[in-house]
Amino acid sequence: MLHRPIRAFGHLVAPATVVAMLVLLPVGAASAHGDEEQGDLTLSVGFGTEPAYLGEPNSVQVLVHRGEEPVTDLGSDLEVTVGFGDASTTLPLEPYFELDEWGTPGDYRAWFIPSEPGAYTFSLAGEIEGEKVEVTMSSSPSTFSDVVDPAEAAFPPADAGPSAGDLADRIEAESARTADAVAAAEAEAASADDAAGTAKILALGGVLAGVVGLIVGVVALATSRRRT
Repeated sequence: MLHRPIRAFGHLVAPATVVAMLVLLPVGAASAHGDEEQGDLTLSVGFGTEPAYLGEPNSVQVLVHRGEEPVTDLGSDLEVTVGFGDASTTLPLEPYFELDEWGTPGDYRAWFIPSEPGAYTFSLAGEIEGEKVEVTMSSSPSTFSDVVDPAEAAFPPADAGPSAGDLADRIEAESARTADAVAAAEAEAASADDAAGTAKILALGGVLAGVVGLIVGVVALATSRRRT
């Protein structure tokens, strides 16, 4: 089954571009990852993109090797649980490569978007080619980085402008004003329609009264001529 890069977020990266990036960053050069050995398996665990920023699409990256050879058929028997404080979620791992096409064999990802800054824990559980695997690793200076608030890395600093909370409050206030204005306009239009309807009724009544008066006058004139 062909897996496209970052398909979990609706983006497609050209295979040639991915290959070029991974050539520049080979498996052995993966930075800020923690390594764990279980039997003859070596698992390198960390964020797929580092530094990991709050609110930015990211992934748990697991590089799997047996001896010197990458494991290219992980199957569906290995899952990763992402933990933050008391919250956790379990995600499937999927290959981030296609043999002889693009990517680095043995590179598996579980996609998510970090919603809080701070320390995260990745726990692997399951089997790899029949061998039981249990690995728990937390962000630290010797493993992988914490999730960082992008405001800490923003340049130029954005502290002179309104914060995201201020903008949200402004939008809410303006939305309320707009809703009130629309309601007032609708009420005024309804009132105008009522007034126009009343005027039409009065005008129609006047026309009918005029017609009746004309008929009465014609009848009276005809009656007087007969008498004469």
